[in-house]
Amino acid sequence: MDVIKIDMIAVAENRLEAIRAAFPKEGLFAEKDWLLSPDAFPIEQKFVADLEQLGHRLFVFQRACNQLYQLSVKGKQPPWVARYLDAGKPAELIEFSRRKEIREDLPRVIRPDLILTEQGYIIAEIDSVPGGIGLTGWLNQTYSAFDTQIIGGAHGMLEGFKSVLPDGSDIVISQEAATYRPEMEWTAARLNDRYSVAEGADHGSDRKPERAGVTAPGYNWRVVATENYEPQDGRAVYRFFELFDLPNIPNIDNTLRANGEGRITITPPIKPYLEEKMWFALFWMQPLKEFWRRELGEKYFLKLQQVIPYSWLLDPAPLPQHAVIPRLEIHAWQEAARFSQKDRELLLKISGFSPLGWGSRGIALGADLPHAEWERRIENALATFESSPTILQRFHKGQLFEHRYWDAETGELRTLKGRVRLCPYFFVEGDRVKLRGALATIVPADKKFLHGMRDAILVPSRVGAELQTRNYT
Repeated sequence: MDVIKIDMIAVAENRLEAIRAAFPKEGLFAEKDWLLSPDAFPIEQKFVADLEQLGHRLFVFQRACNQLYQLSVKGKQPPWVARYLDAGKPAELIEFSRRKEIREDLPRVIRPDLILTEQGYIIAEIDSVPGGIGLTGWLNQTYSAFDTQIIGGAHGMLEGFKSVLPDGSDIVISQEAATYRPEMEWTAARLNDRYSVAEGADHGSDRKPERAGVTAPGYNWRVVATENYEPQDGRAVYRFFELFDLPNIPNIDNTLRANGEGRITITPPIKPYLEEKMWFALFWMQPLKEFWRRELGEKYFLKLQQVIPYSWLLDPAPLPQHAVIPRLEIHAWQEAARFSQKDRELLLKISGFSPLGWGSRGIALGADLPHAEWERRIENALATFESSPTILQRFHKGQLFEHRYWDAETGELRTLKGRVRLCPYFFVEGDRVKLRGALATIVPADKKFLHGMRDAILVPSRVGAELQTRNYT
């Protein structure tokens, strides 16, 4: 083994030692772990520049979604838009989401899930209640100790979170999302450490604080369980619970009432219609094309067409005799149930407002299913459309990359050949949308759904020339 290779191994081992030493004793994900790597995921400068622009495009897209729904409710856009988006939701929640007090409210944190492909990237979805904020903040901070090119830098994620909740906030987490509680407690503690000017601030958790004292006025972040939460007038709330879970949350009516009366703010806002995957299908519908072109502007409209995968709503309504479903050239969805395996490079996704509507639990790839199971799922999607809409989406296979990781069993560095999900975190900071970090999840090549798992590498992203990208501009 030559001297240079020995030095590289020593550097990698030193980095791994620093990463392990920095790991919070409380962890970052409850009962979850991942493969450690000494290297951040490299992204060339041209791609980083495109990512920075993507944040504003998605902000404008979400603003247009909000506008389209409200115009549909008023009858100024097709009424079927609101009907689709309201399907399966309780009447009182629909009514609340339409209140004028929160009419213009939009998510302040935008996190798309990008699949890196041979041609560039595709947006698998936009996460409505994104996890990973604390994890990415910790990764950025930890890797910045030995890498000066980390996207967002050591404190970018914390600065972004503070910018959207500048006077502190209650980070309210449900039991359903308890896996993410440790990372948000880390976030709250670091925010109080960084921005409190008083010695010994209460570090913002309803568990035992790290040190005692009084938080400086206006700077106080804390994590509380939804089950115990009572809103405080003038206090901002960061919502870390899904809206389908509201019936399981005691006293939630008090929080909603305070928000509806303008006594507290909540982000992401209580707008279930904004949290539907079907927006990608609505984006591609011909009757709405001119709306999108007008609201997004020609440039943004064309840019998003390049990265939003073509999607369809599995609406069982019959078509006129002369009509076909675009790009599939079929007259009824029952014909899709008879597709061959080759033609089933299609994803079935529950649109939202369901325990199966988040993570990868409500997703199936047609090509991986036996024909009978594919047929059964199509039939079920059509039968349950009015209560739980499903979308069909073109599947785009991720490009293969190689990345080093530490094999704990063999005690040596190995190389994983895998596919990458890149999650950039954008924060809406006043009139700007800023990229503050990008979490890369590298999964083994045989995995079709790219998400965190025990055999995946999770690392921050860095500006570097190693990643070859195409068609990003």
